[in-house]
Order: sequence, then structure tokens, then C-alpha cells
Amino acid sequence: MTHGGRHTSRRRPGRAVTLGCLLALVSAACTGGPEDTQQSGQDEDRGPIVVASGLDVTGSGSVRQQLIEEWNRRHAGSKALQAKLVELPGGADQQRSQLLGALQSGSARYDVVNLDITWIPEFAEAGLISPLPVAKTGAADDADFIRRVHDTTVWKNRSYARPFNTDVGLLYYRPDLLTNADIELDRQPTANWTWDQLYSSVKTLGLNPVRRDERAGWTTQLKQYEGLTVNTVEAFADAGVELTDSQGRYSSSAGELKKGLDALLDRVAQGRVQPAAITSDETASLTDFAEGRAVFLRHWPYAYGALESLMGEKPYAVNRLPGKAVLGGQNLAVTAGSAHADDARALITFLTSRESERCLLDAGFAATRASVYGSTAKPCWPRVAAALRPAGDAAEAAATEKGTPKGQGPEARAAYIRILGAALTEAVQRPRTPYYGAFTQVLQSHVYALLTAKRPETAEAAEELDAALREVFAGR
Repeated sequence: MTHGGRHTSRRRPGRAVTLGCLLALVSAACTGGPEDTQQSGQDEDRGPIVVASGLDVTGSGSVRQQLIEEWNRRHAGSKALQAKLVELPGGADQQRSQLLGALQSGSARYDVVNLDITWIPEFAEAGLISPLPVAKTGAADDADFIRRVHDTTVWKNRSYARPFNTDVGLLYYRPDLLTNADIELDRQPTANWTWDQLYSSVKTLGLNPVRRDERAGWTTQLKQYEGLTVNTVEAFADAGVELTDSQGRYSSSAGELKKGLDALLDRVAQGRVQPAAITSDETASLTDFAEGRAVFLRHWPYAYGALESLMGEKPYAVNRLPGKAVLGGQNLAVTAGSAHADDARALITFLTSRESERCLLDAGFAATRASVYGSTAKPCWPRVAAALRPAGDAAEAAATEKGTPKGQGPEARAAYIRILGAALTEAVQRPRTPYYGAFTQVLQSHVYALLTAKRPETAEAAEELDAALREVFAGR
């Protein structure tokens, strides 16, 4: 599919008195009384803080919208501090094009943009988003963000955003099918499986699918879109192949690329991948697994909740992805053209608070803060939790009914959260470059051609890919 700072003169929003203080940056005084909501006509004319974001894929009833509404309730006395969520249609590529066009032309007034983590260098380099105030970079509150997740906000040693929701590849599997075949895998939350173990399990199961309706060893997203880039980068990372340095300069070679391509082809062949994976995105691969056409599935965290309604009585479980897993997710940044950047940063601080991050985790997203995965995590905002509860109550009620998958109760949920937190601490990034859009299209084109070739030749494919990537990362 696939994560703003605060001000030195402002405490974290959350109490009624904070409203007046927030307005101190744009008004003459801050007294904390009711009269503080009476702003000048100029302030009231500013209208809402507009947040542009992609669609919520969790099916949670839009936790992002619920968090915006919680902010608005806490600032009900000020028209200037009300926020509005604008959800952009289409896939990631379409959303990126819409945001680039709107910010470059000024055709839409966005104050906060929820950017895919791979877009941060491009938007920062183009001057479309504002760096965080230097005085707040590295503040104590930032230290609670998972380090590798927070690193996605940085470009050229400046932080341009705060992590909102993150993502990481996970491995879902059918424990009943493994047990029936007497396959013993360490299923503890701390277990680190290897691809060789997965290959061995698939061989023991005797799986060798030719058609889509036959059960495969595993499935994933190999359609020519961003999912293919993610799977390729994970295979490359496992083979020790790094495409760029920290400054976005190309740092690989044809020989290195061949190692990565060979690793990807091994996953397809030795893993006995579902034939439909070559045309599968997140939805299609999730469906194939849920309907029994694969024993293992590489997918994102939101699949954990989605499978609960898709699997019926069939059990499923989750573990860390063998080898390296790629980070996904979105980060919140203030646009360079925002007329009230201070208020926009305050909103971002609220949306990425410990309580808000817990709401995101409860709704099916992966949270960006380490504390959310610990025993002392702060609970979700009560009114947001209540808004999300209908889905949670239904799941809890279903867990007590006869025929519900074994192990999908509180203990399994707690184990899943531990697995997710651990996976995020070791995840890898896709290349950090302002030319990411061109990079991912070139990579997808070459890799897809290799995957669909009758006799794939990785040495030749690596030479061609190396030449193409050198052009891309040079900005040509």
C-alpha cells in the first residue's frame, strides 16, 4: 500500500486552557478565560486547518477522522483552530500526483499533508513542506518514536515531519495445515524464521501449484506497482544489496543487483509462490490466503484485523517476516504555503501523541511510538475509543462463539502486538531519494519483465537495471 514538531512556548494540547495559549502566537494575549476564543476577524477568516490524506485502508471507521473530531472538540470555541480532513482518492501514485500538483500550483489550500514515507525527500527538496524548528528536533518526546520509523522523516539532516502511522511486512500463516503435516516451527512471538525454513515447510507439504486454484506455498504482491518494489527491496536487503547511500546517491552495481534478483527468484521458485501473485496487489493476495490458496502470506499489519472477518472458522497466525522487512507508512508534514503553520504543527503534535498512536493501533494501523507497544502504554482517547468500539465489540463477541478460530482472542492479540513492535525496530527503508517516483517505476518495469520471462536471465537483467538506475539517481 505502506510515517511536525511542537513549539517551545506551547504545552501539549489537551486541556481547555491550552486553547488560549495556542492562540498566543497569533493574538496579543493569553489569559485562559472564555474570552480567549473571541479572535479578530482576520483570525476567524483563516478557516479550518486542512489535512490532506489518502484513504483509510483498515476499515476501522476512519480513525484518522475520529482523531480530527477529537481535536475539534477540544478546540470547539475557535473557528481558526478547527481542522478538516480531506481524503484523496486513488492509489498511492495518484495521491502523490494530486498533492504535488496542488502544492506546486497553489490550487488547493492544504496546511498538513499525510505523506507516504518515500515522498519526504522529494517534497522536502522541492520546498513544498517546512522543516521542523531546529530547537525542537530531537526533543525528549521525539525519542519515544521508534528510531527507524522516525528516520523516515529526515532528509539531509533535517526532520520535515512527524511519524503518524507506520507499516512493516509480516508473515501470516495457517497453523492447522502445518500441524497436520507434522511441521514444527517455533511459534513464539520472539521466533525469527528464515526463508530456508519456509522453503522446507513448503517442500514437506508437497506444494507445487500450476494454476491459481491450487494451493501454493505462499503468496505476496508481485503485480507491477509499489508492492513489487517492496518485495524486491526486501529480497535485495536480505542479499545485502543497498541501492543508495544516506544522501540518495546510487551505491550498487550490476554484480550486486544480480545477487538481489537471484534472491527474489528463489523466493518465487523455492517458496512455490501462488501463480496469481504475479498479478496480485494487497487485496488479491489477502483473498487468496483467506480462501486457502496459500499456506503463507506476506502482508501488512492491517491484514491481521481484516482476516478475522475473511477467514470464518479457519485459523490463522502471524509472525515476523523471514529476513528483512520493509517499512511503510505515512508522516505528517506542514506545507510550506500554510498560512498558520504554528497551529498546523500543534495539530500534528496531537495526532501523533501517545494517546492518538494507541487509537491508531487499536484501529488496525501500526503505531509509530515505542511506548504504545509496552506495558505502560497510554489508552486511546475515550471518545475516539467509543467511536471505534462497535467493531471491537463485535470481534470480542465473536471470540466467544462456537467455531471462532482458536487463538484469535486477547492472548493472540497481545502476541501480535509484541511481534509487530519487534519487527518495526529492525525494518529497512526503501531508497531515500527525491527521485523516488522515477526509481520505483524503473525498478518495477525491469523486475516484472524478469518475473514474467520464460527463461529469466538475471545477469543480463542486472546489467540493464544497473544502467537504468544510474540514470534515475542522477536525476536524468
